[in-house]
Amino acid sequence: MAFEARLSARLELQRQLTAPRFSLAVELDFGPGLNVLFGPSGSGKSTILALIAGLLRPDRGRIALASEVLFDSEQRLDRAPNERGIALVFQSLALFPHLTGVANVAYGVPRALGNAQRVERAMAWLQRLRVGHLAQRHPGSYSGGEAQRVALARALASEPRALLLDEPFSALDRELAGELSAELSSYVAPLAIPVVLVTHDRKLARELGREVTLLRAGRVEEVGSVSDLLAERA
Repeated sequence: MAFEARLSARLELQRQLTAPRFSLAVELDFGPGLNVLFGPSGSGKSTILALIAGLLRPDRGRIALASEVLFDSEQRLDRAPNERGIALVFQSLALFPHLTGVANVAYGVPRALGNAQRVERAMAWLQRLRVGHLAQRHPGSYSGGEAQRVALARALASEPRALLLDEPFSALDRELAGELSAELSSYVAPLAIPVVLVTHDRKLARELGREVTLLRAGRVEEVGSVSDLLAERA
């Protein structure tokens, strides 16, 4: 039987200074392939991604990827974000405006490779995502769909052990979002890594996910197949 890398997280977080006060207490387990984290705005979806990626620190909990523990509050273990092997695509995409497309993507490639190899890998991913023509252009000249593809290329070029996507298609029109979401499956399926997609778009969740975790007010409400859980709420 092939070994399957899983991403698991037990997370607790209290935000006393927010209005209203927010608390998060969840246990999550994501296998290889597309996993949907679904819930209304304010339910804690983006916060969970930031905690897993290491951009926020839980008050208590444990995060593990495959056999490696990335965070454990009891052991006082906290891996830096760049040591976790996790790529996060923000809703804002966070492309560097002063860098060309190939430089943006190469930025995500490990520094252990030489410059020529980093550029070669960056170009390969740009071409695979059908935006090779943007290699020498800057993000200010991209369309919304082009910017999304470059951001995905940067994440995938890093060869992550897990990929987190925060509302990746929310700024796109329905037709373009559908086109990109269909392509996304073909890009990530061969990688056999956990991919966590945050969305509050029911249609997108149905089209993309294999399993869905329903989140509400910082708590897991239900976990199951997308077709079963979201179809019941259609």
